[in-house]
Amino acid sequence: MADTYTALSGGVATTNGGLGGGAYSSNNNVGTFTPSNGAGLVQKAYDRLVEFALRSQPLLRSVADKRPAQQAMPGSSVVLQIYTDLAQATTALSEQVDPDATAIGTPSQVTVTLNEYGNASLVTRKLQLFSLADVDPAIADIIAFNMADSIDEVAQTALRAGTNVYYGGAATSTATVTSGMALTSALVRKTVAKLRAGKAVPRKGSMYWAAVHPEVSHDLRAETGAGGWRIPHEYQANDAIWAGEIGEYEGAFFVESPRLYNATDGASSARVFRSFFAGKQALAEAVAEEPHVVIGPVTDKLMRFRPIGWYGVLGFSVYRQAALYRIETGSSINPT
Repeated sequence: MADTYTALSGGVATTNGGLGGGAYSSNNNVGTFTPSNGAGLVQKAYDRLVEFALRSQPLLRSVADKRPAQQAMPGSSVVLQIYTDLAQATTALSEQVDPDATAIGTPSQVTVTLNEYGNASLVTRKLQLFSLADVDPAIADIIAFNMADSIDEVAQTALRAGTNVYYGGAATSTATVTSGMALTSALVRKTVAKLRAGKAVPRKGSMYWAAVHPEVSHDLRAETGAGGWRIPHEYQANDAIWAGEIGEYEGAFFVESPRLYNATDGASSARVFRSFFAGKQALAEAVAEEPHVVIGPVTDKLMRFRPIGWYGVLGFSVYRQAALYRIETGSSINPT
């Protein structure tokens, strides 16, 4: 049923009317108002607070805990060296014989190549004048996150170059991994055992660092049967189940992140996830200029274009292969 309105100046009631404009009735001194007549007065409202896209916290650069300590000079690359120990001397000395001298071995070398990285954007004067939101702080935030996000991916690329790798199930290469070949407690135990056997120094107490994708974590926590993750947590640590945490398990403390590399490069284009296990000095970092935000000069004739970006010069490389392992598996909840 149509609403009934009465003009403020008096007159009889009319239907389908309003107070926003319309035809004037001289007989009743009544203005008849319709939505179409008042459309110019009804506008959309916008929230001036513009939210940011969902983001994952950068974390992989933090693995690079080895840096040059006494760099001799600037250079396009930095060479790090590791002494080799002498072989054990277990033969008893003869009282009257002077033992032969043993030469110290040549140190092994790790080269970290430095590269320039950066990104930039132009903020126009017109955008600043016309935008309903305050764009300058937002653009600065976007640039700063892009810097941290990009450098973290550069670090992950270096981590992926590690030579110690295990595969889920019966797979023998990335191309043979299927979605059903999930991360298991047995793989975790094997990897931690190899880190300890290789004399890798734990990163936190006696624990090694482990980074897994949430869809890999799902399968590990769903594992049932003796020796699996779930049974000891059901009977002794229920809080971890309620919170959906892995926490510390089988000699490693786990970190979940959606930024862990994965691609459809498995068997029949199955999605293969990369998980990393590391001790101290697994990854080295050399920095010539720490990445930082740059406010560029305004050089155009009318001073309309205002550059902002980030720039840095650095590089990463695996430092101790024995302190880094990668596990490539599938996931039951994201097969492709």
